Amino acid sequence: MDSAMDSVTMSPGAGVPASLEDAIAQARGATQAAIQAGVPRMVVELAYSELKGMPVAQQFYPALQELGLVFKVYFPDAGAAALARRDWGNPDFVVRAIGELHSEMEPGDQAYLFVEPSSIEVNQVEEMCAQAGDAFVIMLNPKLEDVATIGIGYAGRQLRDRFLSTLEPVYYLRPMEGAVLLRCYPNPWQVWQETDSGYELRAESPEKPSGEAIDRILMGDTADSSEPSTAASKGKRGGFLNELQGFIRALTQ
Repeated sequence: MDSAMDSVTMSPGAGVPASLEDAIAQARGATQAAIQAGVPRMVVELAYSELKGMPVAQQFYPALQELGLVFKVYFPDAGAAALARRDWGNPDFVVRAIGELHSEMEPGDQAYLFVEPSSIEVNQVEEMCAQAGDAFVIMLNPKLEDVATIGIGYAGRQLRDRFLSTLEPVYYLRPMEGAVLLRCYPNPWQVWQETDSGYELRAESPEKPSGEAIDRILMGDTADSSEPSTAASKGKRGGFLNELQGFIRALTQ
């Protein structure tokens, strides 16, 4: 898989978003494309630790409305669901907690959006996905693979093989120091590096690259230089990260 990373000279496709707002717009487009392609279970992940799920979900759920889908939104607990209903102006779609009364999946439902489901709810989420039938399932910033909860032994491997491996990452964004890992369906996984002139696409892969593979890609950019591998990315570093942090502060005020 790591060896599948190739140097790129072709069109970069979606490109690195200029802000978190742009990233959410990208995520909406990727999700709509995946739904139209018939991808049944999908993950949308903006991998930034300070990001709160509710304001992201508020900007994300219109993707389902625009497709005219009948959908429900699920939060990990009843408090978060009630807060979302209040802040979203009591929307005309169901917003409930996982396992809450009146949160049942119904035959007319066409899609389900799970906002930040955690490993604590993973068994309930797996059961609900089984009940979803032909409806689309989207996990927004899930935290389902907490090793402390699901374990690293046989039970954890079973869960990954049986359920977690069925979830297709249709959008993934991870800002790193001087680089970005991006997947925007239907494009492959992409590694972008920040330079003096902006972000440049370094490699693409059909599979998510490991941290070691990413390091090799970024080091390859400066293989002929006596400077450390991080030196080339210091020029405009923080442009996207600063935008992201500023947007997060705005969301959490």
